[in-house]
Amino acid sequence: MFRKWGLAGASMLLAAAVILPGCGSKQEPKEALQGAATKAAEMTSYEMQSKLVVNNLTIDEASSESADMTTQVMSMLKNADISVDAVYQAKPMQTEMTLVLNLKGDMSMSFTVPMVMTEEKLYVKVPSIPFLPIPESVVGKFVVFDLKELAEHEGAEFNPAMMDTQKMQKLSNELMSAVLNEYDEAKYFKSVEPKDAGVPEGVDAKQVVQFQVTNDNVKEALSIFGNKVMPKILDIISKDEYKSMLQIEQSVLDDAKADVQDGEAKAEFEKTLNDLDKYLTVNKFQLNTAINKEEFPVYQSLDLDINVNNPDDGTKVGLSLTGSNQYSKINEKAEFKIGIPKDSEVITQDQLEQQFNTSALESN
Repeated sequence: MFRKWGLAGASMLLAAAVILPGCGSKQEPKEALQGAATKAAEMTSYEMQSKLVVNNLTIDEASSESADMTTQVMSMLKNADISVDAVYQAKPMQTEMTLVLNLKGDMSMSFTVPMVMTEEKLYVKVPSIPFLPIPESVVGKFVVFDLKELAEHEGAEFNPAMMDTQKMQKLSNELMSAVLNEYDEAKYFKSVEPKDAGVPEGVDAKQVVQFQVTNDNVKEALSIFGNKVMPKILDIISKDEYKSMLQIEQSVLDDAKADVQDGEAKAEFEKTLNDLDKYLTVNKFQLNTAINKEEFPVYQSLDLDINVNNPDDGTKVGLSLTGSNQYSKINEKAEFKIGIPKDSEVITQDQLEQQFNTSALESN
C-alpha cells in the first residue's frame, strides 16, 4: 500500500512540474499558480528547453547477488543528464523534439534522438549508439509510425482527441485545481525571488512561486493526496470527455475509487503513513514556477533529494536530481528546425526489421 500511494503521490507531484509548463502586481502564490495554469491553455505555440540531471543515485543491497550489475548501472546513471529541445504548434498539430542522453561512468556514451509528431504520424530518427548493433544503412533515417495502426495493433481504437493539446490542458487545469485547493498555502506555497529560484538570466519572471514538501510535512502531504486529492482526481478523469480522450474504461476507474474508499485500505494507508519515517527521508522537494508579466508560466525547476529504506530486505536507495523546463516564443510563429521528414529520409517499421535481419545474417 505504501508503494502504491507513495508512487501515486510522487507521480502527481512530479506531473505538476510537467503539466504546469512553468502579472501586474504579485498575486498570492496559489492564485498565481492557478492563473498561470489557466493561461497555459492559451499557449498555441512555443519553444521549450528541458533538462533532467541525476546528481546522485545509490543503491545499497543487503544481498550481493546482483551487486556487480547494480554498481555498473549506478555508475552509468550517476551524473547522467537528459535534455530536450522542442518546438510545438497547435494547428495544424506538429511537434518536434531533439532528445540528448548523456551517460557517465566507465561506459560513458552520448546519443541524440530527433523526433517529429503530427496528428497521425510519429517519426523517430535512428541514432548511432555505441555497443548496439544498429545497421549503418538505417542510422540517420527516420522510422515512421502510423499512430492509428499502432493503436489498432494494441487492440485499441485510435482516438485523435489524445492529440488535442487544448483538451489535455483543460484536464491539467482541473487536476491542478484539485491539488491546489487541498494544500494549505502558508505551509506549502510561497513566493521567492527569481535569483533564489535559479531562474536563468533573460527569463521574464514577474513572480516565482515555490511548492515545497519537507521531511516534517511529508506525512501530511501524502495523507492529503491520498484521502482528499486522489478521489477528486478520479472524479475528474471519470468525466466522459476525459475518459474518452484517455481511453480509460469506467470499470478501471470504479475499481480505483473502490480501493480509495475501502475502509481496510484506508487503515493500512494510515498505518503506513505513521511509519513513514522508517521508509522515507525527504531532504529536499521543491517545485519552482516562474510567471511572466502576461501570466504565462515561462520557467520551472524541480529539486529532489530523498532516501528510501526497505526494512524488510535492508535495501537503501538515495536519489538526488534536478530538472527544469524553460518556455519561450510563446504564441509566435513556430520555426521548425527539423520539419516533416522527406520520403527519401523515411523508412517503415517493416523496412527497419528487414535491415536488422539482413545485418544479423551477414554477421553469422
